[in-house]
Amino acid sequence: MGQHGTLFRVRTPPWLTVVDDTIAACITHHRTDLAGRLERKRALLLDSRVRVPVIGELNQGKSQLVNALVNAPVCAVGDDVTTVAPTAVEHAEVPAAALVTDVPTSGRRAIGPADAEPARVPVPVEDVAGQALESRRHDVHAEVGLPRDLLSGGLVLIDTPGLGGEGSLRTATTFAVLANADAVLMISDATCELCASELELLKKVAKVCPAVTVVLTKIDMVPRWRRVAERNRARLAAAGLQVNVIPVSASVRLTAARTGDQALNEESGFVELVRHLRQDVLGKGDVLTSRGAAAATAGAAEALLTPLSQELAEARGGKLGEAHVQYRAAQRTLDELRRRSSRWQTMLGDEVADLLSDVEYDLRERTRKIVRISEEYFDVADPSRSWDEFEYWLCDSLAETAEINFTWLIERFQWLSTKIAKQVALDEAIPGAADAGDLLDHIGDLTPPRIEKFSVGQQVFVGLRGSYGGLLMFGLATTLAGLPLINPISLGAGAAFGAKTIWDERSSRLKRRQSTAKTAAQRHVDDFFLSYGKESRDTARQIQRRLRDHFASVVDGLQTGITERATEAKRAAEVDLADRRRRSQEISLEVERLVSLHKRIQALVTPGARRRGLPA
Repeated sequence: MGQHGTLFRVRTPPWLTVVDDTIAACITHHRTDLAGRLERKRALLLDSRVRVPVIGELNQGKSQLVNALVNAPVCAVGDDVTTVAPTAVEHAEVPAAALVTDVPTSGRRAIGPADAEPARVPVPVEDVAGQALESRRHDVHAEVGLPRDLLSGGLVLIDTPGLGGEGSLRTATTFAVLANADAVLMISDATCELCASELELLKKVAKVCPAVTVVLTKIDMVPRWRRVAERNRARLAAAGLQVNVIPVSASVRLTAARTGDQALNEESGFVELVRHLRQDVLGKGDVLTSRGAAAATAGAAEALLTPLSQELAEARGGKLGEAHVQYRAAQRTLDELRRRSSRWQTMLGDEVADLLSDVEYDLRERTRKIVRISEEYFDVADPSRSWDEFEYWLCDSLAETAEINFTWLIERFQWLSTKIAKQVALDEAIPGAADAGDLLDHIGDLTPPRIEKFSVGQQVFVGLRGSYGGLLMFGLATTLAGLPLINPISLGAGAAFGAKTIWDERSSRLKRRQSTAKTAAQRHVDDFFLSYGKESRDTARQIQRRLRDHFASVVDGLQTGITERATEAKRAAEVDLADRRRRSQEISLEVERLVSLHKRIQALVTPGARRRGLPA
């Protein structure tokens, strides 16, 4: 700007100075990414055009709204149509359209100035909507020029891809357009109130571009759209969003434009929307520019200020440097080691005794549960038919019991080791634990119970024995009626008594088999408890001895090593203290500069913000 002279510098608008100073601060702090972003934003703010993206979730009527505003079918609409390429509509003396292949700028696409000339393909205005849709490319956008009074003041309406659903490229494209916006129209149809995702989207958009307006579309389809509008205003206020809500109907607007019906045009709501665009957007270009510059620079300033403020707070808060921490830690460790060295062995013995008691109780409780389940199982099951299945379950349950019990044993020892390490050696490593493989071998093989066979001959013999009594009893009773001893009634009774005798014998034998199976399962679980419990106690004693030997050697080595480290850390701490004082002074100066810059950024959104752009 130096070539414009001293007068030009004096008349430079405040927001431009703030943006330039923020860019310089980013370069000073080696944040070239932020500086490049602000450079592109600066070029857009100097442009006389006012970019107003039309955004919203899928199928909310964005494209139809743009068409209704300019009274031309420049954006593709329909139930199944989804905008892929953004369409920018601006003023031109003669209708014209083109498909433009965007030039990547620092890895991102943007509508507007770029580092190189984009490729432009002129197309007829009436075909631009269809060709933009057919391109299906996310690096292509459409530009349309129309001789419209609404656009003559520099307004540029940008139809964007819908947000939500699948397609992260569409979302990225829309937010790339939002980065260059001066104001935003957020579209939501009147069929339902603003949802949580739309409110969240509004909050994100407001951080990028504070000038946001919610346009409630499709009011011609919803008789109670006024209630929806009021509820939307209430929800926006509850969310802390100062956003206007303007209800419109694009279909009614287009009908009014075809018929020239002014009353119908008023009913469409577009009169209020056009008035808003002219007075609150085009008519307040200086305010929008200042707010846009403030939004862009505030984020960059905060990104620079936050780490510096944290570093300065740590320095002023008395947080010691690494060398000081090491020195003081070495001193504390040595004192603590000397104080606790006489107590850790007692702690180890007491904790191991408690551990063995708890582990044995846990093992006993789990094996008793297995026995109870076995008894309940054989209250109804026949060992002769289900013994193999039960044997598999029992062995699996004992294996699981051994694994869980052993895991708990090791976890308790790990906890105990950590506890003793804090008493003795703080962060010193502890020895490894034993392997569970040998403990699982104590499950053993389950001896099946002796199963009594109830053969056919035995069943016939038992049945004859039982049927004899029934035959004799009923035969004698029927002789009183003049019938012979052996008659159909006595034969039937004999058969019934014989069948019942066989059934009772089967039940009796089943109960004996079940009792035998329960005894076998109980004996096997008891054998497992004794064998595994002995091995578990031996393992615990082995780990106890390894811990005792380990920490004894650690104590001997630490007392010498910590003393040497404390001496070295003291010398390093003295050097570090001098460096920290010097760095604290430098950070304090940088924080003061950034705080001052942040105050200037906040001042841009005050009513006294000046008109944007360079003076003539």
